[in-house]
Amino acid sequence: MDVSPAHALVRAPRPIVLLAALVCCAALLSGCQSTADPQATATTSKDPVGARRPAAASANDLQNDYMRVIKEALPSVVQIQSGNQLGSGVVYDDKGHIVTNAHVVGTGRTFLVTTANSESSLTATLVSSYPGEDLAVVKLDKVPHGLRAATFGESGKVEVGQIVLAMGSPLGLSSSVTQGIVSATGRTVSEASDGGTGATIAGMVQTSAAINPGNSGGALVNLNGQVIGIPTLAAADPQLGGSAAPGIGFAIPASTVKTIAGQIVRYGKVVNSGRAALNITGRTVVDTDYEPAGVAVVDVKAGGAAARAGIRSGDIITKVGGKDITTITSLSEALATDRPGQRTTVTFSRNGSQKTVDVTLGEQ
Repeated sequence: MDVSPAHALVRAPRPIVLLAALVCCAALLSGCQSTADPQATATTSKDPVGARRPAAASANDLQNDYMRVIKEALPSVVQIQSGNQLGSGVVYDDKGHIVTNAHVVGTGRTFLVTTANSESSLTATLVSSYPGEDLAVVKLDKVPHGLRAATFGESGKVEVGQIVLAMGSPLGLSSSVTQGIVSATGRTVSEASDGGTGATIAGMVQTSAAINPGNSGGALVNLNGQVIGIPTLAAADPQLGGSAAPGIGFAIPASTVKTIAGQIVRYGKVVNSGRAALNITGRTVVDTDYEPAGVAVVDVKAGGAAARAGIRSGDIITKVGGKDITTITSLSEALATDRPGQRTTVTFSRNGSQKTVDVTLGEQ
């Protein structure tokens, strides 16, 4: 799936491998602070060591924030083993429910879960998976004493520039933490179906914190110790041979996680997705130059949004709400930020003629 013509997204739980060694280096950025003490100022200007003290104090404050957040949030992040794949998860409540990515659980029904700083595994069973938002909930068969549920933040309060920590099991290394910032918010991103669910997800948080295979399903945490997203995707650049593009990762926003996981925990399934749909089955069609040219309607759900608007099987959709439609992915992205019941326009061709109709969107 492409974020832009130059980038693709890769995502998958980490296959279990034997790692020989890993050397990690970290750098802590610091700022300067002034002092109101004239004597201290005079000493600082003469003493090279003293001149570095304000910056060192600032660095220590930031380091202490990191350590506090890690102490608060990391115990709520777990490692999930599904078959020969490893991913991550976040403890949703004290009853043993754990939220993760749908692509982490895959087709599995039972899993091994390892909590932070633990060597032993616990068994868990799938409650439900919702590939449309790439989310799933599993439940521990036996809840260990002291299991700590994560605190989820408010997506509307996430701002570009906020410092965040990504917690999970990258490359199979459990309880790992990486640091970065929120690079952007409100991204609509489509996943590849190869190794993923093929979902189109709106409102995603873009981050510079390293997101590697195995981080999927873990936690993106702010400095208040709140989970603001579930790391799910990392960008890859085809010009670099498909290797990860450094500093471009995406997390499902906390609001979506709470909505979907909350329904699964309460009802055992998603009963209200909040995702708009035309209620059709379609496929991408190409023009005479073999370029994607629209979405052919293969089947129309009786009584659904498209059917009510007069769209029929064989029609080729080329525009939705003013956005050009060339592929199934672009259709999903055009609908991703809409809501059921919202009105929009759909342009399509039928027997060589172009038509535009008003549509009241249905629900996925």
